Amino acid sequence: MNVLRRRVSGISTDTETLARLGKKQVLKRRFGFWSLFAFAVCELITWETVLALFSQGFDNGGPAGLVYGFLIAWLSTLSVYTVIAELVSMSPIASGQYFWVYILAPPKYKKLLSYLVGWLTSLAWVATVAIESLFAGTMIQGALILRYPDYASQRWQGTLLTWAVMLFNVFINTILPGLLPKFEIIIMVLHVGGFIAIIATLLSTSTIGTASSVFLTSMNLGGWPTQGLSYCVGFLGNVATFVGADASVHMAEEVQDAAINIPRAIVAGMIANGLIGFAMMIATLYCVGDFDSVADTNTGFPFIQIFVNSVKSVPGAVAMVSIVLALTWACALGITTTSSRMTWSFARDKGTPFSRILSKVDKRTKVPIVSVIVVTVLAALLTLIYIGSDTAFNDVVSLTITGFYGSYFLPCAFLLFHRLRGHKTVDMHAVEGHTELVQGRFVWGPWHIPGILGTINNIYACVYMIFVIFWSVWPPATPVSASTMNYSVVVTGGIMLLSGVWYVIRGRREYKGPLVEEEALQSIRAATAAV
Repeated sequence: MNVLRRRVSGISTDTETLARLGKKQVLKRRFGFWSLFAFAVCELITWETVLALFSQGFDNGGPAGLVYGFLIAWLSTLSVYTVIAELVSMSPIASGQYFWVYILAPPKYKKLLSYLVGWLTSLAWVATVAIESLFAGTMIQGALILRYPDYASQRWQGTLLTWAVMLFNVFINTILPGLLPKFEIIIMVLHVGGFIAIIATLLSTSTIGTASSVFLTSMNLGGWPTQGLSYCVGFLGNVATFVGADASVHMAEEVQDAAINIPRAIVAGMIANGLIGFAMMIATLYCVGDFDSVADTNTGFPFIQIFVNSVKSVPGAVAMVSIVLALTWACALGITTTSSRMTWSFARDKGTPFSRILSKVDKRTKVPIVSVIVVTVLAALLTLIYIGSDTAFNDVVSLTITGFYGSYFLPCAFLLFHRLRGHKTVDMHAVEGHTELVQGRFVWGPWHIPGILGTINNIYACVYMIFVIFWSVWPPATPVSASTMNYSVVVTGGIMLLSGVWYVIRGRREYKGPLVEEEALQSIRAATAAV
């Protein structure tokens, strides 16, 4: 009876669930629902990203494109992450997408597809570390440009500031990881408080535009032959605002009652962020003022110029930028954590080169320190692109969309396939005498959308992801030149090709799918004996 009571309360359920998935508990479960909810909210930082990526939708689509594009992206991405929430409820493990693909794909292709998705997911998270860190670094530079008009900014300086942001984040992740849950709660409070402060300041100091200027004004600064094309290209700015909500998934082995708390945190975080992000979008568009000064700002971020035009005070604008900067920096911190967990998990299953080193966990901190460092170094190398061209670095934003949505699509499509078949034989679990997971019956997690509603939502999510992936490879303007070309498809395709070649040469001998650890089997034996 005591054992049963512990399982129901969730005290031992997480360890047993992880053991069923073939893994021993080695990370410390530091996160409960509220700290994870704060983590989910702060990893999206939607209203801050609305400001950071304002120019992408503003140039292609204009105010009307931003408003309606935001609503479509928000509701559609919520559909996608609802399916992701169902998957993580079934299998709450840090491996995430590549684990689910292995579970759901046809036996003949599951190892290869799982391997490719593991690389794609890892690539997307490393690129996201680079992007969020660069946002923070260049916001510092934008504030300096604003405060010191004689400052001659250079892109290499922005990259150095970005590296400083990364070094700080590595320090927190490796030396003081116990602070992360409390830190996320504090950041969530600042996230909400900063939103209120900035939106109140904008609305009280700006010359307010008209409803027509916000809801009916379209722009096509990209030079596309039709306004419809311009809308679709600019739509990616709104899509990028919501990528990365699977951050909570890759923290699964550090969350209490993961099968319930992670889906709730993902969905609740999406809803909360969408509401305040949309409010910030509307408020900012009403307060744009002079379109030309916003479009031609030398700060690197149109929202900084909007702040200046509104408060008509450089110190006041710098103070507002500092709030956005602090939250963006905190987001980069959490993303570094998530990316390292994804890399560590994939290395644990021998999906990466040097997997034995990358999969090590520090005994004192219970953190994969080597993975934290490697992820950060790779992201730092990516930011070197910015020195050559800020336009070229914008392709990294597209790269995250292509990478994330590619990694989401396969498990969601396979889940839809099994839904339509009637939910037969897709559960995988550790079994004595096997080094790989063995197929059994279908088992829904405690969180899912039942019946026809779940199937309809799954179908819509898959269709939407195909639409997003298609437009993610388009350049931001026409005519297209070598400097304005979107190279994300080249980078993504190149990574997939190289990982496929590596799989043929060596990976197929080393990567057998998610491995079953002997310690996990011991946990299963102990749990069975206790019952």
